[in-house]
Amino acid sequence: MFDLISNSIYASILLSIAIAIIGSLIVINKTTAITGSIAHGSFGGIGIALYLGANVLLTTSIFAVFLAIILAFITLKFSHRQDSLIGVIWAIGMSIGIIFLNLAPGYQADALSYLFGNILLVEDKDLLFMGIIDLIILISIIFLYHRFLAMSYDREFLTLRGINANLLYTYFLILTSLTIVMSVRAIGIILILALFTIPSLIAERFTKRFFTMMILSGILGLVFMVGGIIISFYYNISPTPTIVIIASIALFLSLFKRS
Repeated sequence: MFDLISNSIYASILLSIAIAIIGSLIVINKTTAITGSIAHGSFGGIGIALYLGANVLLTTSIFAVFLAIILAFITLKFSHRQDSLIGVIWAIGMSIGIIFLNLAPGYQADALSYLFGNILLVEDKDLLFMGIIDLIILISIIFLYHRFLAMSYDREFLTLRGINANLLYTYFLILTSLTIVMSVRAIGIILILALFTIPSLIAERFTKRFFTMMILSGILGLVFMVGGIIISFYYNISPTPTIVIIASIALFLSLFKRS
């Protein structure tokens, strides 16, 4: 059995690292809507890559980073209308992807795999890409941990220290976009948001320190994914929705915890 799902287990471990760090930052910075916009908007990069016959991960990474920069500008300069503009970017990205898929010759079956994902079909090259992004995320959190905390809770402190909070926020969204791209093959665009927020939402209810929250959310993410993989393998059902349902049940149960 392990030989058949080994890559999916390795992918779960690599994804859990990203969930621990980026997922926790998404939750405490309340950037769920922005993350959803980047995730769905990145479908534009997938459509362009399939149309050009280019490398999907590279093309989608460039496109997603571009979206992250645009969204950072919108949220920092047009905060009074950011909810509407975030939705517009979401729709534009998806529309670009659909148009380029329509223009691409033949039937693009791969497009569906990126929408819904399948962690059981992760390849070695996908694991390599996940490892590279995880390394970037780990280096970033090691050197910028206190700055990320200040960005999340007290931006005025960063300003007083002479640190460009807007630039740091933009970098955080760029990391988020790369995390999304590393997840599309395994999780799929549609359900990425749930997987990256649910473990952190649960962890937040049981911890008081951000570092502990990261550790717990990573562990929970790994448990949810491995559990979903095993169930989907034995019952021959799609792994991603199985993982999300397991995580959602856990989130619902966590709500009964008294504050």
